[in-house]
Amino acid sequence: MADTLDTTDLAHLRRAIELSQLARDHGNHPFGALLVTGDGRVIEAENTVLTDRDVTGHAETNLVRRVWKEVDAAELPASTLFTSCEPCAMCCGAIFWAGIGRVIYALSGTGLIALAGPEDDGAALDLPSRDVFAHGGRDTVVSGPHLQEEAAEPHRDFWG
Repeated sequence: MADTLDTTDLAHLRRAIELSQLARDHGNHPFGALLVTGDGRVIEAENTVLTDRDVTGHAETNLVRRVWKEVDAAELPASTLFTSCEPCAMCCGAIFWAGIGRVIYALSGTGLIALAGPEDDGAALDLPSRDVFAHGGRDTVVSGPHLQEEAAEPHRDFWG
């Protein structure tokens, strides 16, 4: 389900995609995310799984850790998290528990799985973010996928 984004949302989503390329350039998996608070403050994060040797170092969880230290929790329901790829179940949990009100993503989880190919160790977790958030006790607005071709670029020739 892809609804229409305004030019500001598209610019933030493109920045998340740029962050995914930076993560790859820095030796990590190609994922990036940023949060825009209700008053327009922007906070960014990249994936650091490989360089930090931390399987929880996804862009969204890194972002939530940073945001939780820098932003008053009362601001988070009016904030939007933009991410280069649909958040996994772990990241959805972090987003939900932080109280972030809106998520906009570029590449779908199924699109990522198609690009990455089959996992030899069965590590793919195909659980759409909307399904995870639907089981929460408060609403998290989800919009995506958007700009899938652009978001796929940092993943080309990375997996496999």
